[in-house]
Amino acid sequence: MVVTGSRPFRLLIALLAQLCALVLAAPGWAAPGWAAPNHIAAELVAEGPATPGGTVTLAIHMRPEPGWHGYWSNPGDAGLGMTLNWTLPPGLQAGAAQYPVPETLLVSGLMNHVYKGDYALLVPLTVPAGLAPGSRLPVRLAAEWLACTETICVPERGTLETVVTVGAGSADPRPDPRFDAWRTRLPAPLGARAAFALDARALRIGIPLPAAVALEAPHLFLAQDKVAAYAAPQRFRRKGDLLIVELDRAKFAPASPATLSGVLRLNRAGDGIAIDADPGAVPTGGTPLAVAAAPVQFAALPWLLLAAFAGGLLLNVMPCVFPILSLKALSLARAGGSEAEARAEGLAYSAGVIVACTALGGLLLALRAGGSEVGWAFQLQEPLVVAGLLLLAVAITANLLGLFEFAVPGLVGEAHPRGSFATGLLAAFVATPCTGPFMAAAMGAALLLPLAPALALFAALGLGIAAPFLAIAFVPALRRRLPRPGPWMVRFRRWMALPMALTALALLWLASRLGGASFALACGAAVVVLLVVLATTGRRQRQGRGARGLVLGGLTALVAVSAAALPRTVSSPAAESAGVLPSTPFGDTALAAARASGKPVFAYFTADWCLTCKVNEQVAIERAEVRDAFAKAGVTVLRGDWTRRDPAITRFLTAHGAAGVPLYVWYPAGGGAPQVLPQVLTAGGLVDLTQDKAR
Repeated sequence: MVVTGSRPFRLLIALLAQLCALVLAAPGWAAPGWAAPNHIAAELVAEGPATPGGTVTLAIHMRPEPGWHGYWSNPGDAGLGMTLNWTLPPGLQAGAAQYPVPETLLVSGLMNHVYKGDYALLVPLTVPAGLAPGSRLPVRLAAEWLACTETICVPERGTLETVVTVGAGSADPRPDPRFDAWRTRLPAPLGARAAFALDARALRIGIPLPAAVALEAPHLFLAQDKVAAYAAPQRFRRKGDLLIVELDRAKFAPASPATLSGVLRLNRAGDGIAIDADPGAVPTGGTPLAVAAAPVQFAALPWLLLAAFAGGLLLNVMPCVFPILSLKALSLARAGGSEAEARAEGLAYSAGVIVACTALGGLLLALRAGGSEVGWAFQLQEPLVVAGLLLLAVAITANLLGLFEFAVPGLVGEAHPRGSFATGLLAAFVATPCTGPFMAAAMGAALLLPLAPALALFAALGLGIAAPFLAIAFVPALRRRLPRPGPWMVRFRRWMALPMALTALALLWLASRLGGASFALACGAAVVVLLVVLATTGRRQRQGRGARGLVLGGLTALVAVSAAALPRTVSSPAAESAGVLPSTPFGDTALAAARASGKPVFAYFTADWCLTCKVNEQVAIERAEVRDAFAKAGVTVLRGDWTRRDPAITRFLTAHGAAGVPLYVWYPAGGGAPQVLPQVLTAGGLVDLTQDKAR
């Protein structure tokens, strides 16, 4: 929480991060009549002249670039369906969009419902009676969608327009022949309702389908979310003219809908039927069908695990982790003992880090599955958690200064595996809110992957954080390079109290930012009570007297003071003073308006507890040269403050594959494709962005 270290060291870190976090943005393309530039171009087409009082079909024709794909209405484990906002003349009414049969895309256990080639959504448009032949009806659609490859996703949008002409009868021209091809890709109606039964383990659906209908690689796409596990194998059985499909339930907070709908893909050619199901009896038994597994893309998970490990490794040298280096330094000094002791210390510390990272990750996934819009470092968005960390930092500072001692192993300064385990827990808890190079992509993917690979990514992050200590514990040559234990360790321990004390001050400031001045004063009162208890405990320890009763009584008093002083609710923090670079608070409406202006947009997302964010703001964003370059180019700056929980910002981060802050997105002039910038910025790099439009 406090920036320390020399300027050359910060520059070295910045250069390293820039090399590691380069993001390649594929150029967009455009064709006449299409919304552009997007990786998926969109066109609105009317089928032909409309009949007064009848219905005409509109097509939203989507054309992805090679390697890109769009999504079905229920995108599966990842992605987003389309959002359609119509502007129609009076009397016209647009019906529900009809999607073609989607494809499956399984990437490292993540099931997506996608379209890889050209596709079209068909929309019935009801035309009022009484319109004169030859009338021209303008139709306008503001659409949003997500374009993805197997490694990156980009939110896109377009304003699509067409004109529907009221026909004159037999003289009407022939309708657009493309509509016949688009209709063949729609699922055919089943003609009878299916039945479904739910229990805690599985969803079973009985579909009335004649036995003569051939099935090759069938797959059932459910329109309702959080009912079934998308990536789990689907089991098919035949019982006469009934097809029985069994799906595993969703892992977290499974939904129990009153009715079900979806699409049953019959074969790899894309033929399918639309089904609607009501609760009812689904028979058991039947003849199992041998179903070929969907092709799996293996490219991502091993690289994501490596990225998570590398991200954790780099956290050891990121400025946001400097406050906990005192804890690691003491463990390094203790590693000079016997080989068995050093290995036990290293393993205990590593176990603590990995357990903390995995537990935080599991809690994050559980909260998101339950409907909470949270992201990485969510714990520092809670004022009471910050208050607890403040008291812990004060206790550690007092221990490092010798104000009191812990007779029971478990504190970070205690030479015991249990102490190292506690050190690892604390180190991970404080370090993981930072997001550095490599780590962003891995943590963003962990929010979308199934449970097992997601937890593996969190564990790999912890292993990366613990790797230096683990290497020292098991490599004697590294331990021999450490100074021998001696009186210097006492002085070193005292000096290491400084960064921890600064951390406590930073946490007190953060408490004021999260909960306002009254909350910060209440936290200060709790700190005073804690220091009195610890000082009294230390004096009794030095006198050789027992302190257990005093500690218990003091902690009871601390709890009582905290319960009385800490507010039940926290007030909103005061607005932060304007910086060098003028900005507007981020919001979906603000972003849409800024992009509609045609001028470049710079959106950055920060938090008061994110030290990487604050370093970037000081050394790159809040600079006079950046302000002047942005003003000259007419750049609109949007600032998203994620210090307190903000669902809109969380959704934006998730859509860009980010689990937390910082996130920096550049939108070129003229509505070009957005570019996600590296997580470590330089002022020169931001200035160069304003000059790209001339290239």
